[in-house]
Amino acid sequence: QVQLVESGGGSVHAGDSLRLSCAASTRTFIDGAMAWFRQAPGKEREFVAAIKWSTGAEYYADAAKGRFTISRDDDKNTEYLQMNSLKPEDTAVYYCAGTVYSGSLHRLLAAASEYGYWGQGTQVTVSA
Repeated sequence: QVQLVESGGGSVHAGDSLRLSCAASTRTFIDGAMAWFRQAPGKEREFVAAIKWSTGAEYYADAAKGRFTISRDDDKNTEYLQMNSLKPEDTAVYYCAGTVYSGSLHRLLAAASEYGYWGQGTQVTVSA
């Protein structure tokens, strides 16, 4: 059974940085992708960023472009989300997700329904 374990959340001030990590227990996504989604109170879960594991190709939501960077360490089977210039509106529970979808369509990589594996979530709180 695949397990995704996130870490790195916390409470910071606007303008600060955080790095989230997500370790996968197996190499299930080697031909697929891993991603980050987030969900703020009272809102739907939204796509943040995704990375194709085999190529390292990166995909971002508009809200993340220029501030967030997704990466992966193949040796550690771990993905990361480096978040810079954090804003109060970035406050949410951040979820790691994995998919075996092997294509490169942005709209599918950004769709939560494509991901069959999810972490437990990690809270990120950004105060003004």
